[in-house]
Amino acid sequence: MITLKNLTLRRGTKVVLQDANVTLHPGEKASLVGRNGAGKSSLFALLTHRLQADAGDAEIPARWRIAEVVQSMPETEDSATDFVLQGDTPLMEARAALTQAEASGDGHAIAEAYQMIDEAGGFDAPARAQALLMGLGFKPGQLEAPVNSFSGGWRMRLQLARALMCPADLLLLDEPTNHLDLDALVWLESWLKRFEGTMLVISHDREFLDAITRVTLHLDNAQLTRYTGNYSAFEQMRAERLLQQQSAFERQQERIAQLSRFIDRFKAKASKAKQAQSRVKALERMEKLAPVLTAADFSFEFREPLNLPNPMLALDAVSCGYRNEETGAETTIVRHIDRSVLAGQRIGILGANGQGKSTLVKTIARMQPPLAGQITEGKGLAIGYFAQQEMDVLRADESPLQHMIRLAKDVGPAAREQELRDFLGSFRFVAEMVNQAVGTMSGGEKARLVLAMLVWQRPNLLLMDEPTNHLDLNTREALSMALNEFEGTVMLVSHDRALLREVCDEFWLVTSGGVGPFDGDLDDYQRWLLDQAKLQREAATQAAPALAAAPAPAVAAPAPASTSTIAPGNRREDRKAQAQARQRAAEQVKPLKQELGRIDQRLAALNAEKTGIEETLAAGTLAPPQLAAHGQRLKAIATETEELEARWLELSEQIDQLA
Repeated sequence: MITLKNLTLRRGTKVVLQDANVTLHPGEKASLVGRNGAGKSSLFALLTHRLQADAGDAEIPARWRIAEVVQSMPETEDSATDFVLQGDTPLMEARAALTQAEASGDGHAIAEAYQMIDEAGGFDAPARAQALLMGLGFKPGQLEAPVNSFSGGWRMRLQLARALMCPADLLLLDEPTNHLDLDALVWLESWLKRFEGTMLVISHDREFLDAITRVTLHLDNAQLTRYTGNYSAFEQMRAERLLQQQSAFERQQERIAQLSRFIDRFKAKASKAKQAQSRVKALERMEKLAPVLTAADFSFEFREPLNLPNPMLALDAVSCGYRNEETGAETTIVRHIDRSVLAGQRIGILGANGQGKSTLVKTIARMQPPLAGQITEGKGLAIGYFAQQEMDVLRADESPLQHMIRLAKDVGPAAREQELRDFLGSFRFVAEMVNQAVGTMSGGEKARLVLAMLVWQRPNLLLMDEPTNHLDLNTREALSMALNEFEGTVMLVSHDRALLREVCDEFWLVTSGGVGPFDGDLDDYQRWLLDQAKLQREAATQAAPALAAAPAPAVAAPAPASTSTIAPGNRREDRKAQAQARQRAAEQVKPLKQELGRIDQRLAALNAEKTGIEETLAAGTLAPPQLAAHGQRLKAIATETEELEARWLELSEQIDQLA
């Protein structure tokens, strides 16, 4: 287990941890939460021995294998599959041992190396690596592409897959969801639920943390506090603790005021001098409880739009994509879009990576022209666009104040410099930060500046493309509240499911080169994504024999004569055991699938009954007793549906684990 005892850690003059005492038991999955800059990444560096404690002890079992996502961009001509395989350190050690044994001609060592490779799962390792890659969104045609051919975001996915490939005792994940879209995030969530080792994760995605963690470590003011429960449970427990702390602080302030009044009143009277002096000492000795900040964290709101055209816009046979300015060649991503956007709609745009979500949003935002069709805008349409890459709308060499001055001049409304400074201050750009070059700012600061520029423009249509990528949990909550209070229309692309649930009431699905309504909620979409991921894993498994032989021919070479009676026999026994295990799994899965089918049938029947009742109620012809009876039945249907859906999810997870 991991044990921190009276641990103090400093970075320069800043104290990151002060007398920390925390224990994580084997197999526990914990999140590490706290404000940006609190020192979460420094704690990771301590656990991986890149930093040393200034005082106290950090105890980790010496034989534990630690895996983490390397933050540097890989530069190599190795294929994506080979790069991920290299994360399996036991397999790499076994292969190195085989190479050395073959070079020395030591038959016994060669036999041992083959056994090590077998124990490390070397014969199906390429298939496992490719299953990881496909789960994280890579296409079959990209599996053998060189690492250098991928963009930065995809290379970070490669680093994540490489970390997951390692059979680790401790897995450290620092913002693993930053470069993932929703389909890859759902797959990762499912994978981590099955991970059997100890895990510590830093993330700003509350639904992700709720799904995979059962312990929360909160780092605040150099104090590390353990809470038993996921992030939602932590929020509730911390709120209760803050209320208790606030009450204690208020009682202390009353006592301080009482002592101060006594001192002020009697310190000049000789008869009361001793009593007054004793109270001065009591006041000095009194423990100063830290005041609780009762003011809310960062918050903002979008200004009321000047008008609300309806419809906001209409897309008629629109095709979106890219045009090569030099050759004139066109690449169409999505085509034949016939959709309308109405005033007040809250639309979440779903779809796998590369299907064209951002392309669609950029086209609507006038960042690139449609390749075909027509976009008709309502009179007075004012678009506010949050780009996935903030630097698409920011200038690296300019300051926040320069951005605002130009925006007020070119777009409006006009304002004096002091008014712009005050406005930036409400978005945490204070003092000299207003003159700092944007290129030197953090991702979160750039995102806040884009939000400030959107608010200033008073749009009536907000196009948000992954707005939470660099925002901490508090700022995400502020964004959610602001979007919910916004009176205009919102179109949102995001992998933050909490934001999608809280803001959107309908969804568009971008897939197979088209755009259409998605008939369901996020839970339905997640189930669909898991089904797709399972199909990909099955395809990768079926291709395993051919894939396993290609990367390392030496591994599949015949064993030397002295070991031929050992290695092949072990492999035959392994295959037999694996076949028996698959048979047992199939027998276990069969009744689960049968129950799942019965639940699907019952849910369909309940949904049909609910629709019929709602149509009857809408007709408005029922007497009061009938209305009451129908209302009671609707409530019973809702209760039964909720119970059946919970059982459906439970069965699906069991089937996935057995598959």
